[in-house]
Amino acid sequence: MRNVYLSGMLTILIVFAADIAFGDDAPVSDATQECLDCHAVFHPGIVADWQKSRHARVTPKAAMAVEELQRRVSSQNVPEALQGNSVGCAECHTLRGEAHADTFEHNGYEIHVVVSPDDCATCHATEREQYSKNIMAMAEKNLSENKVYADLQRTILGRAEVKADRVKFEPADEMTRAEACYYCHGTRLKVTGTETRDTDAGELEFPVIAGWPNQGVGRVNLDGSRGACSSCHTRHRFSIEMARKPYTCKECHAGPDVPAYKVYSASKHGNIFSTMHHEWDFNAVPWTIGEDIQAPTCATCHISLAVNTDGEVINPRTHQMSDRLGWRIFGLIYAHPQPRSPDTTIIRNRAGLQLPTDLDGSFATDYLITAKEADNRRSTMQRTCLACHDTSWVKGYFARLDNTIATSNASVKTATDLMQSVWDKGYAQGLSGGGSIFDEYIERRWSDIWLIYGNNIRFVSAMAGGGDYGVFDDGRYHLTRAIMDMHDWRQTRDLILKTP
Repeated sequence: MRNVYLSGMLTILIVFAADIAFGDDAPVSDATQECLDCHAVFHPGIVADWQKSRHARVTPKAAMAVEELQRRVSSQNVPEALQGNSVGCAECHTLRGEAHADTFEHNGYEIHVVVSPDDCATCHATEREQYSKNIMAMAEKNLSENKVYADLQRTILGRAEVKADRVKFEPADEMTRAEACYYCHGTRLKVTGTETRDTDAGELEFPVIAGWPNQGVGRVNLDGSRGACSSCHTRHRFSIEMARKPYTCKECHAGPDVPAYKVYSASKHGNIFSTMHHEWDFNAVPWTIGEDIQAPTCATCHISLAVNTDGEVINPRTHQMSDRLGWRIFGLIYAHPQPRSPDTTIIRNRAGLQLPTDLDGSFATDYLITAKEADNRRSTMQRTCLACHDTSWVKGYFARLDNTIATSNASVKTATDLMQSVWDKGYAQGLSGGGSIFDEYIERRWSDIWLIYGNNIRFVSAMAGGGDYGVFDDGRYHLTRAIMDMHDWRQTRDLILKTP
């Protein structure tokens, strides 16, 4: 019965492989063709996706010959052996095999499972270098090696148990972490051994990888690199169109802590996108504002090479997202200037905590960009805004954002002063009492204020979302109510304990 099954598969393979190897696509290397011959049947979805990709249609040599602004390949010295064929299975999964801990023998080839940014750098060197300076690239470390954030993570993901007079949180198990915070931040991959699988192609041995599968932005790869290009350019099509549409960003920026997608969707920009995007060209390089698109997506503002209708560059392409951002509006605990280094674990406030601000709102200035640099980055962002809006509109918009940052930070300070008084009176343990700052109810109400409500208010202002999202949907209404809750909680204990 097995022989009949394999015979039938062989017939399908011959037909499928013929379709793959010929047509308008670029030449396929012998090694990649061998991969396709099997995986066209075993993994037809992967193969079909790759067939529709630019990698399948254009050789690196042809890509390097394109004029500068139209070029998608930034490397100047792609190895000669890779230039003449399409970028296929073997070109990615056998590249730099000696650097990958998951490299194993597979049907006569030394391949690795996980393709890393350092592999992609063979053709996309500039993008890889820029991304390495991006906070996203360090997202796994910035979460796992920051004691404050790790403590917050524990009280959110950990197993809760009632012990004595309080709720205790045990650290979350690895699988819970992998599908929660580290889904986006990225897991740390590690080869833990090998296993033999009985497949339709016979018995084959594969590496066992802890932390896999994952496509988080700060994934620690098996060659030591950090990041995953597939977070935005989903494999195996690696589409620029997909990376430019807001749905891709939504995967990790849906809220309520980082509500970028829902705010964008409710904004005027999001309204125009929802209505008109079927008429736009999401594959054009460069992206011409006014011709290819008529309103920005996330990529337009933060990443893409954009030009005007005269072909003049408005903003160059960047994969360092903070290039156009002066402020980090994500409150930790307050909105603050962008960090100088993507490794935020090096930051220390005056109390020695790995936080970019003190509890009184003062900035850890030694670790943050200067006001001059923040202004330069704002001007870079504004060049994109000015492609569609006049100067008075743009100035008024950013004046409102500045006001929102100042007023939301002031509200957070009010809440933090209340929280500090609760710790000082011993109503909650806090750090000075040898405890956590997140594992008691009143502390959770405090973190709601800056982690959810303050963030929501700022994102609405920064992304022109307006209205309900900034007020009633996790906005100002909830922030002020939470401050009232904190005040009444403390006052109740004052009355009970007759504390002045």
